[in-house]
Amino acid sequence: MPGSVAERRSTVSEQEKDQLSFEEAMQKLEEIVGRLESGDVPLETAIELFQEGMTLSRLCGSKLEQVESRIQMLVDNGQGLQKKPFAHANDDKGE
Repeated sequence: MPGSVAERRSTVSEQEKDQLSFEEAMQKLEEIVGRLESGDVPLETAIELFQEGMTLSRLCGSKLEQVESRIQMLVDNGQGLQKKPFAHANDDKGE
């Protein structure tokens, strides 16, 4: 039911945030964005949702960085495939 106390209080505890998967955090973030975009939330609730959304956004970014640090690329160096650590597109200087 829209506007219910349970719906307005969707904050996630610190312990729950640590246990969220990337997909779960993204889903919660998408729900928050949808509620904020609807414009049908009181200002105080909107502020709480925005803060929770920012926390979830940082959590997702952190999880992506952790995954990127574990990814290795296979690069053909002319003599076969070689493992190379993953680099951001702006980190790769074309080497």
